[in-house]
Amino acid sequence: MTGSRPERGLRVRRRQDHVLAEFAAMGCPCEILVDTDDESAARELANVVAREAWRVEDKFSRYLPNSVVARINGSRGLPVLVDDETAGLLDFAACLYELSERRFDISCGALRRAWVFDGASRVPDQSLIDAILQTVGWQRLEWRRPSITLRPGMEIDLGGIGKEYAVDRAVALLAAQSSIACLVNFGGDLAVVGARRDTAGWQVGIEAPGSDGRRAHRLVHLGAGAMATSGDSRRYVEVDGRRLGHILDALTGWPVDSAPRSVTVAADTCTQAGSLATLAMLHGPNAENFLLDAGVKFWVVR
Repeated sequence: MTGSRPERGLRVRRRQDHVLAEFAAMGCPCEILVDTDDESAARELANVVAREAWRVEDKFSRYLPNSVVARINGSRGLPVLVDDETAGLLDFAACLYELSERRFDISCGALRRAWVFDGASRVPDQSLIDAILQTVGWQRLEWRRPSITLRPGMEIDLGGIGKEYAVDRAVALLAAQSSIACLVNFGGDLAVVGARRDTAGWQVGIEAPGSDGRRAHRLVHLGAGAMATSGDSRRYVEVDGRRLGHILDALTGWPVDSAPRSVTVAADTCTQAGSLATLAMLHGPNAENFLLDAGVKFWVVR
């Protein structure tokens, strides 16, 4: 959920064996593949998905002034009461904070003042990172459902879980409305609903690092569940010949050392897959062992 919001619109076109609908949300290209020849029915389902993606973006993007996150970040040390949906995401963030041994932390949002992952070679001074780290740390904020209080200078950012959550929300809405098989893909984080007519599932390409989406490292047939990828393909800096991805260790304020180029995880839900992929990246050289212990199917590129 990054960047300025583009003009909202939906493009629908027929493919050989499905209908494809495309739109933009949460700072990334989004699409829904609908296993039907009925373009009208496909457009109706695509509108359901797009509206939900835009709703999640409007509600949780830190960049939009009327979002819940903007209201929390601008609270100046005062408590903010949140609704049940927001509270659920904050509870999940607290769980990931504990599971990651404090390395995954939604209060890392303040570090965006130091890091710009635009492919250049600029890195912030350690003094700046040290200063910002004084305002980073889940343990520094107060979360007592449904009330959250940030210390002055603190920020939260739900971008690390929001896109995957939006995918799962969209899939749930589709399942409640139709039995037509669909694949929902938000910037490479995806999930499927329903069984395809030919029972073969959807063919999904895992992007090769550095290919800018032009080349697949591996093709996977996905008939159920979800997949999510975390990596350095698009957001990174180059330092002394090393590529540092955008995932920051909240304990150090720096990108994870010796992290894989990419981690893709298959799981029952996109939220689960995305969380495990991010936690694996935070394990750096031990990413593979972490995923083996988690007992999920995964693909790691180094």
